[in-house]
Amino acid sequence: MKKLRIRTGDTVRVIAGDHKGSEGKVMNVDKTSDRAIVEGVNMVSKHEKPSANNPQGGIVKKEAPIHISNLSLIDAKSGETTRVGFEVRDGKKVRFSKKSNEVI
Repeated sequence: MKKLRIRTGDTVRVIAGDHKGSEGKVMNVDKTSDRAIVEGVNMVSKHEKPSANNPQGGIVKKEAPIHISNLSLIDAKSGETTRVGFEVRDGKKVRFSKKSNEVI
């Protein structure tokens, strides 16, 4: 398995691409393709056929995956983007913010 620095539930900012500057919460991470779905970012229009859940059908707006390299974690303390590091603290491997040096 790959070691990804962004996980589900993290708050991130888009740092490259069409949606640069947008912020949102990570809803899902796909480790095989290195992509994440971020709430309210990279919205696409999807045509849906009528079904039991959606009897009308029609065009639905939904989030599309965005590559992990275009995302940067937002530090909860300062509100700025930060890089993520890994280290062992108290016998456990933890992620920490490189700006504030606090455990995420």
